[in-house]
Amino acid sequence: MRLPNRIRAAGLVLSLALLVAGMSSAILAQDKAKQIDDLIGKYHEYAQFNGAVLVADQGKVIFRKGYGEANKEWNIPNTPDTKFRLGSITKQFTATLILQLAEQGRINLGGKITDYIAEYPKATGDKITISQLLTHSSGIPGYTEMPNFGKEMSRNPFTPMDFIKVFWDLPLQFEPGTKFTYSNSGYFILGVIIEKLTSKPYARVVVENIFKPLGMTNSGYDMPEPVLPKRAAGYQKRGSGYINAPYLDMTVPYSAGSLYSTAEDLYLWDQALYGEKILSEKSKATMFEPRITAGGGPASMRYAYGWFVGKQRVGSSQDSVSVISHGGGINGFNTLITRIPGTKSLVVLLNNTGGAPLGPMAESVLGILYGKPFRPASRPLVDLLREMIRTSGIEAAVSRFNELRTKKDEYSLSEAQMNALGYEYLQEKKLNEAIAVFKLNVESYPKSSNVYDSLGEAYALAGERELAIKNYEKSLELDPASESGIEALKKLKAQ
Repeated sequence: MRLPNRIRAAGLVLSLALLVAGMSSAILAQDKAKQIDDLIGKYHEYAQFNGAVLVADQGKVIFRKGYGEANKEWNIPNTPDTKFRLGSITKQFTATLILQLAEQGRINLGGKITDYIAEYPKATGDKITISQLLTHSSGIPGYTEMPNFGKEMSRNPFTPMDFIKVFWDLPLQFEPGTKFTYSNSGYFILGVIIEKLTSKPYARVVVENIFKPLGMTNSGYDMPEPVLPKRAAGYQKRGSGYINAPYLDMTVPYSAGSLYSTAEDLYLWDQALYGEKILSEKSKATMFEPRITAGGGPASMRYAYGWFVGKQRVGSSQDSVSVISHGGGINGFNTLITRIPGTKSLVVLLNNTGGAPLGPMAESVLGILYGKPFRPASRPLVDLLREMIRTSGIEAAVSRFNELRTKKDEYSLSEAQMNALGYEYLQEKKLNEAIAVFKLNVESYPKSSNVYDSLGEAYALAGERELAIKNYEKSLELDPASESGIEALKKLKAQ
């Protein structure tokens, strides 16, 4: 049957309109992709990012790219399918496994540790719920904060049950459920519970229950023995260059931080969270429910089960958007996944040189996605400070530093990078330089307990006992639970 001319004309107009809209959308996506590439490219040029990026908008990938090297010794480039250690992004997968067990009626989120680990000390295990482990509100001290962690534990292999004995007798930092203190110990215990309830290794459960069903073939538990194609090596900045990251036995991060993945696989994970292949709608609502104010976490965030949930600023504007996110840090790597459910947008940043400013980078990418002003990459002031100390001496370098740190559009300042520079000087026995850098860090970040702790350590090594005590006391005033600070102060006062 032949349609009337007016109907055919209307159909042609509609088709042309849809074609123009599709072309406009494609051009807009290309423009956003170019802006993202320019932004990340500058971060890489300024030696602030070396890794892989993936950005999705409205559920579709608009940008994916690798920057720098997966292996610097062989000059092998990073790509979107390079495998990176995830660090604490692992926690969202551990939380998902727990919720799957809850769906099956095999675990009660209000149940106690001792309901599932009979050997756990009853004095604390009878008080702490599974939900409190999931939200870092258990009060169990974090094992990575223990004074002997780096020297005596991090390089040695452990079975999961043997390792929880390292911290299960420690006194609680606070009454369970009363506050938030980020603790890898809680998520380690969750891994042990998963193994006890499934009678399978955690590494196998996460592959069988999440990675395999979602086709995440480039994700798994990172152990050094298997030959793993396209695995990135981890590096840390040292001076103006890089060193290989210290060895870490991967039985230690376990269910708190042991997984690896790629930017592309994490996109599959993000998309799966909009469906019910892995978790029911009810379980996802349980996972993403904001439960406790996340002190020490991103601004305006609350912790859910394995995720930070809340508002994040869009670029350098005053606007914000609801996000679900989590970062990770592990020897030689730092990572960040930021989901924006309202627009099904996603920002994945995976870095293998440690200490990249992923938070500000993600904020700027959000600015690009939403067409808002954003802060471009800026040169790290710490690198210039190192060079000024070398060429001009401490006093001139400090004076120039104080002038330049006000120029926030040109230079970026990082507490972690400044702290690392101070420790470089400590290792080189340059105590005057170390103290000068740590003092600048105190001035720049006066509300951080760690900057006072570092300055206290430098003063102690320099024989300045009273100044060391003063700074350790200030550090503990800001973070009373710091085991290393408590121990250092006790030793100093006993002298």
